[in-house]
Amino acid sequence: MFTTLVAVIVALVLGHLVPAAIGAIRNYHWYGDWVRWLDARTGVAAVWRGRYGAALAVLPVVALVALLQWALHGRLFGLPALCFGVLVLVLCWGPRDLDRDVEAVIDADDATARRAAVAHLQAAGGSVHADVASLAEATLFNAMRRWFAPMFWFLLLGPLGAVLYRLLALVAEGPFAALLPTDSRRGAGTALALLEWPVAQLMVLSMALAGNFDTVFTAWRTAEGGRWALSSGFLGAVGKASVGAELRAEADEYRQVGMVPADLPLPELRDAMSLIWRMLLLWLVVLALLIIAGWVS
Repeated sequence: MFTTLVAVIVALVLGHLVPAAIGAIRNYHWYGDWVRWLDARTGVAAVWRGRYGAALAVLPVVALVALLQWALHGRLFGLPALCFGVLVLVLCWGPRDLDRDVEAVIDADDATARRAAVAHLQAAGGSVHADVASLAEATLFNAMRRWFAPMFWFLLLGPLGAVLYRLLALVAEGPFAALLPTDSRRGAGTALALLEWPVAQLMVLSMALAGNFDTVFTAWRTAEGGRWALSSGFLGAVGKASVGAELRAEADEYRQVGMVPADLPLPELRDAMSLIWRMLLLWLVVLALLIIAGWVS
């Protein structure tokens, strides 16, 4: 848990201080080369083109990370394992910085810049429409894929968990999905949905605690978030409802004191990003409390 807390803080700080350098480090072209190499090998064609073919692309890298994780465990008072964990989560975070992408959409001053900023914001998935409500939904969905899912699986499994999630995201719906055969890509998509479902549920709980509980619960129930189905589609519906409720509450507060709400561009995106920051802070506070409880006991 301590490693997770330190790694998340380092990932956030580096993403703001040296975004260009971090973006260059989070370059997965080597993984694309590996997937292309596998696709070119006719000897494994039957397995590669089957439902579990993506395992050939993902598991060797995950096994190598697991081996390093095991080899470093307990050595030199845990310092090598801490450094390795921080490095892995920093690499699996993102790959683009979410709040910078949101700011770029808000600050875009012409149609061309806005289209480019929207494309970057939607890079990790979610709604592909450019209306404000869809962008707010994409912001929540990208928060899951860029921040919360790698953090969750890192917390549960260590570095191998973060690597497993990131590589699956790359081949299931990321830039290398087109390199996989159809059945293999569908299998990867199912595995990715399995990893994302608990993260989306925890994000909804965090949203309820950091925002309007009644609004979040009603939207979650309406979007059938309680069904045992491998789908995180309810996350976008809950996010839009929560953002809308917060904007209405803010407008009511202004009216009660006789003020006019500030006329800021894209307030939905601003509020969605504010909500995500509060959710992330909540996760970090819970981690810190668990760490302190462990030290005290």
